[in-house]
Formats: sequence, C-alpha cells, structure tokens
Amino acid sequence: MKKSKLIIDKNFIIGEIDRRIYGSFVEQMGRAIYEGIYQPDSPFADELGLRKDVMKLVSELNVPIVRYPGGNFVSGFKWEDSIGPRDERPCRIEEAWGTIETNQFGLNEFIEWCNKVNTKPMMAVNLGTRGVSDAKNLLEYCNFKGGTYWSDLRKKHGYEKPHDIRVWCLGNEMDGNWQIGSKTADEYGHLANETAKVMKMIDPDLQLVVCGSSGRGMPTFGEWEMKVLDWCYDNIDFISLHSYYGNQADDTPNFLANSMDMETFISSVIAMCDAIKGKKRSKKQINLSFDEWNVWYHTLESDKKLEKWTHAPHQLEDVYNFEDALLVGSMMITLLKHCDRVKMACLAQLINVIAPIMTSDTGAWRQTTFYPFSHASAYANGKVLNTLVYSPKYDSSDYTDVPFLDAVIIQNEEKDQLVILAVNKDLEEDMEVTCDIRQFADYTIKEHIALYHSDLKAVNTEVNPNNVAPALISGAKIDEGILQVLLQKHSWNVIILGKI
Repeated sequence: MKKSKLIIDKNFIIGEIDRRIYGSFVEQMGRAIYEGIYQPDSPFADELGLRKDVMKLVSELNVPIVRYPGGNFVSGFKWEDSIGPRDERPCRIEEAWGTIETNQFGLNEFIEWCNKVNTKPMMAVNLGTRGVSDAKNLLEYCNFKGGTYWSDLRKKHGYEKPHDIRVWCLGNEMDGNWQIGSKTADEYGHLANETAKVMKMIDPDLQLVVCGSSGRGMPTFGEWEMKVLDWCYDNIDFISLHSYYGNQADDTPNFLANSMDMETFISSVIAMCDAIKGKKRSKKQINLSFDEWNVWYHTLESDKKLEKWTHAPHQLEDVYNFEDALLVGSMMITLLKHCDRVKMACLAQLINVIAPIMTSDTGAWRQTTFYPFSHASAYANGKVLNTLVYSPKYDSSDYTDVPFLDAVIIQNEEKDQLVILAVNKDLEEDMEVTCDIRQFADYTIKEHIALYHSDLKAVNTEVNPNNVAPALISGAKIDEGILQVLLQKHSWNVIILGKI
C-alpha cells in the first residue's frame, strides 16, 4: 500500500475562494438550450417553458455564475434577434456549429432562468462580426435604468428593472481560425480595449474578461497574451483561459496526469499578467477567468457525421465515464490551489453538451462528472490552505513525476470545518494518507465521501442513473493529532472535519 502525507499550517493561506470559481457555461448549440434549459412542450416545463427537473439539478450544483451565449456561437450572434415577441424573432443560419437558430430562447429568457436557479449571468459580447457599437447597445439594453432607446425597449419587452449584469466577456477565442471574425493579437487587443473603454464609460464598475489564447497548445500562446494585455491592461479585469482534455489513446495514467498541464497553463498566464504589470509599472492586478474547462473527446469523431443545418441536434453529447470524473476532480483541485488568482471558472458546459447533466423527453440525470463538481461547490468554501503533498510519483507517456495523490485542504471558518478534497490516481493500490492537524485539536472527523467504481469506464444512464454514485466511507481516524485516512484506488474523496 502506498503512503502519502499532507502538510498544512493554518497561517499559511493561498487565498479566499471566490465562489464564482464554481461557475458554468451554456451556449446556443446542440441541446444545451433547446431540450436542455428550454422545452415548452415537455411535461417538466414550467409556465415559461423552462425545464423544472433541470433547474433542480442545476440548483443542486449551486452554480453562482453562468457564461452565455458563447462560446463560438457569440461571434456570429446578433443579440437583437433574441429579444421581443417570439413570433417576430427570425430564424438564422448558425455558422459556428452548422445549425439553424430559431431565437425562441434569448437574452431575457436567459436572465429569467438565471433568477430561477439563483445564479448570475456572465454575458459575452460579439467581437467577431460586430464591435464597439453593438456591445454598447447591448449594455444599454441590459443595464441602463431608462430614458434611452435601448433601455426603454427593454421596458417595452416587459423588464422594467435593469438586468444589472456585472461580468462581461469581450468576445470568445478570437485567436482561433475556426472563430467567425478571428483576429490577430493586435487587431483584437485594439478592438477589445476600445470596447472596454466605452463599456466602462457607461458603467465603471463592470468586470471585463479579455480573451486569452484558445488553449496552451496554440502556436501564438504567450505572444497573444502579452500583446493583448499590453493593449487592454488598464481597462480589463480578467484574462480568460480555455482547456479541454481527452483520452483518445485509452491511456488512463496519462489521461489522469493532464491536471499537470492545467497547472502549468495557469502558472504561465499568471506570469504573463505580472510581466505586463511590471512593464506598465501598474498597481493593478489582472486575475484569471478559466471560463472553459472540462473533459471532451468522446464525440469528436461522431459529431463530424452530423447532418448540417438542423435545429438542436444531439451534438457534443459526451457520455462521461468514471475516469472522466476523476480528472474533473483533479482539475477542480488545481483551480482551487490557484484561488488567489483564479477568481472565476466555468465548467463547460452545463446541460447535454459536454455536461454534468443530461436530459431526454422523459427525464434528467447526473453524469459521473456531476459529483466532484457538486462536492467542491458544496463543501470547499472559505480559505485554501497551502497544502504540501508528499506522494509517490509515476511517469506517463507525456508527463514525468506525476503525483499519485492530488489534494487540497480548505478551512471554512464560518462552519468550523476543515475540508480535504483528494484524488488517488493509483489504478492498482489503495493509499494511506496522513496529515498533522494538531492546530485543529478540537476537530473530529464528520464525514468521508468517496466516488469509486471498480470499472473505470462505468457510466450513468437514464436507465441506470446511479451506477456511479458517491458513498459514505468509514475508517478515517485521528490519533494523537494525526489524521489517518485510507483512499481507495482510483477514487475521488471528500473528508470533512468539524469541531467536536
């Protein structure tokens, strides 16, 4: 049996968790919106056509912010198409995903849905085919009290009070050649800066997210960030990061090691932000919005065969297995370990499209990846302690010195709790983990939740929705101030300690 050790000091704190790190993302593609959020002919629909079974599961995830409407979709989006009476809204070709967009679910419906699931909107503006003027008009429609054309039009549409959207994304993945209206770093940096200037003239307290590279593997990664930040530093608040990982080679040890790439990605972008801060002699700190992250690979080939120009096809509907949940857990731990700079993050996406929640006409269910995310959102709140992990390591095809144990410890002073999130990546052996918690002498073990399945490829389906599900584990103990806990091989774990 392998042995690992965690070392903490309650005075050594990485930072306070911004709950927006548990955000998510929905885009007008596939069945994310239609048959996911909105399905007026469903027996599960409320008076607005919103699926109540989905809202219940979204509320269970306790997602504090949701990014919308894209994603690639936003770069061709004409937001005016999505407001006003539904029978007057046009159907449009949606070039990004090769579908037809009916606009029956639009801006105001999204705000109503946000209110129902107790979340806040993160709105993206189109800087692909559009620009400063349209972003200004959209902001005026959403946030201005009244007395102007666009704010009065919102009132005419039945929304007397402003939507008061506080977080805005300045386009999406603008360095990607797949993006409608993609740009060079200088083209985008200049446009994003001018857009940011105007938006903050209207509302100086907005928080604006500028596009970073579409991924660490982009050929312009680094150069893009530096140029864009040089243009925009004074007028924006966040830079975005996007990353998806897959197991196309069916190499589980290497797949589970991908959290190391995420770690390197985050550290690199922080360094770039601080380099521009130094260059500009600025006192302002730019933080990170990791507003697209997930496992995505199961449907890459099948989606190429989808018929084009249909409405709401079954697109990017990855069926997640147990090992996917393990990597999602490790990625969540990685984000939390950088909570001093990663203040927002969005699991992409939320419903049906590479999502923790799936639907059919007869119900909704939790995918395997639902659980690590929901556990972190529920239990990991407060201060992240600087958690030193001493673990045996392994080498994989792409990585060296991969720790078998990923872990982070959070102190929730409000609830008098100490929460350990941990993934044992060892496929063969259980692991004994110890931690000196004598600084928390009046704490005892309250709960040990584990997500485990003997089959790494096990999935949840509508017929068998609880095939992969968490269970309570016994056996953890505290002996003379030393926590001792056994983690099953290839498992996700939440250990909760609280005052006696």
